[in-house]
Amino acid sequence: MTLFVNKSQTAFGFWAGVFIVIAGVAVFTEQYLLAIIPFALLLFFAGWQNMNIVFLLLLIALPFSFEYNFSSGLGTDIPDEFLMLFVSLLFFAYWLYSPSVLGTNVMQHPLLLFLLISTCWIFIAATFSTHQQISFKYLLAKGWYIGAFVLAPLIAWKEKKIIIKSGSLLITSMMLVILIALVRHYQTGFSFATINDAIFPFFRNHVNYSAMLVCLLPVLVAYFILSKKRNLRVLLAGAIIIALIALFFSYSRGAWLALVAGIIAYWLIKKRLLFYSYITAIALTITLLFWIKGNDRYLRYAHDYKTTIFHQDFSDHLISTYKLKDVSTAERFYRWIAGVRMIKDNWLTGYGPNTFYENYKGYAVPAYKTWVSDNPERSTVHNYFLLMAIEQGIPGLIFFLLLLGAMVYYAQHLYHRVKDLFYKTLAAVTGVIITMIIVLNFLSDLVETDKVGSLFFLCFTMLIIIDSKTSTLSNLSPDIQRIS
Repeated sequence: MTLFVNKSQTAFGFWAGVFIVIAGVAVFTEQYLLAIIPFALLLFFAGWQNMNIVFLLLLIALPFSFEYNFSSGLGTDIPDEFLMLFVSLLFFAYWLYSPSVLGTNVMQHPLLLFLLISTCWIFIAATFSTHQQISFKYLLAKGWYIGAFVLAPLIAWKEKKIIIKSGSLLITSMMLVILIALVRHYQTGFSFATINDAIFPFFRNHVNYSAMLVCLLPVLVAYFILSKKRNLRVLLAGAIIIALIALFFSYSRGAWLALVAGIIAYWLIKKRLLFYSYITAIALTITLLFWIKGNDRYLRYAHDYKTTIFHQDFSDHLISTYKLKDVSTAERFYRWIAGVRMIKDNWLTGYGPNTFYENYKGYAVPAYKTWVSDNPERSTVHNYFLLMAIEQGIPGLIFFLLLLGAMVYYAQHLYHRVKDLFYKTLAAVTGVIITMIIVLNFLSDLVETDKVGSLFFLCFTMLIIIDSKTSTLSNLSPDIQRIS
């Protein structure tokens, strides 16, 4: 007991001394932010003792996080971006302290090689950027995304129970946000015009909200499939119904399309056709791009500036979409055309990560201009694949497509190779979510957001975990363990 008290007193004295010294320095130099340092060190020490708890806290925070701008040029997501940085540093330090925590089969996994190549090219693109400061800020942010959602789960997800707990906490957190949004939305009659108000401040708009919602639906379905307790299955069935209702009232055409694509993706995975479908989709997209660009065919579909409007009623919104009179659709064409025209002038290294806004307006075609083309939100091209080509050059796009292709291949391959029901189901869910993210990013650039970007990297990591965990298992019989 005496020894325990002495250790406690020593630890208290140490941290009290650190605080007093740094507080004194802060007062003397009038740099009062230095006073944060002892609290950060204490948090790091506590996190070192309970690493999984810190990672799980990050997952809980994701749906609840909100954007905050400190100034016109500095904004972040609170609290998840701070937690990402903290988790990245914590797990990276732990990896340096104990390199063996990541086995050879993990470190030499082909998916990590694809990610490394893609990240190295981002560094090259940032080096040749038209706005280097902006691009290197992007590269730093990408670093702690990878640290928090690749390195950390590779270390944390050692057992099934922590994977189950991670999914459970993320789903529970998202369901709470969904319920808050539905209650708020109900008070305004579930109108299309008030959906963004209902989800504020947790999501920037209904597109981000619906994207995270639809990507987590397969996780709910997987829990339902793997659960054997009747009461739990009833609860999960209710959660699925609520999520589908929320998805309907999110009024997001892209998310609805992603849901359909996810259902088709599951069928394609079972038929061993998902990877071939991915290759076919790339070929068709390239063919369509060359066709519509040839002889300036795209000019035939220019809209009338005066008739492109934002509709308060969703049915009118859908009608105006296929008539090319919806302002969001028209504005997408305006930026896509500008983006395609940008590529030829800087096709190798691109204009630099996160620099689309600074460069695109000189390439825009006036015939496609809308009344929101001033772009006060400084949003980007609304197509992640085109954004890659613009900001990181054609090689950057190719590396990203190879990374996606490898993820699609592994999801399909693992589903058919693995006999363990738990990991087999995870492989299918991961493949479905990846497909959804691909579809969503044809109309948006959500990989760079904390909500969907985190899911993308978690899916990436999950494939490595499934492969490494099952490659050493015997293939004698299926593991039919279920969530209790």
